[in-house]
Amino acid sequence: MVEVRYFAAIADAVGKNTEALDLPPGATVADLRATLATTYGPEVDSLVGVCAFLIGDELTRDPSTALRDRVDVMPPFAGG
Repeated sequence: MVEVRYFAAIADAVGKNTEALDLPPGATVADLRATLATTYGPEVDSLVGVCAFLIGDELTRDPSTALRDRVDVMPPFAGG
C-alpha cells in the first residue's frame, strides 16, 4: 500500500488530496503513473506527465524510481 498525496492542480484533477493505492512491492513512478491514467483518464495522465514526485527526501521525475510508503505528486508551481 502506498499513500499518495496530491498538490495544487493535480489534487483538483483527481478530486482529493490523498489516497492509498494498492501497488505491488517494487512499484515505480511509471507504475504509479499507469495506475493514475487508468483510474482517472488521459487528462490526469497529461498532468502527471509534468509532475515531480517526492519520494523520501528525493525529488524526481525519473519513471524508474522505486516508490516507498508515501509519494507526493507535485505539479510545477508558478510564482516567486
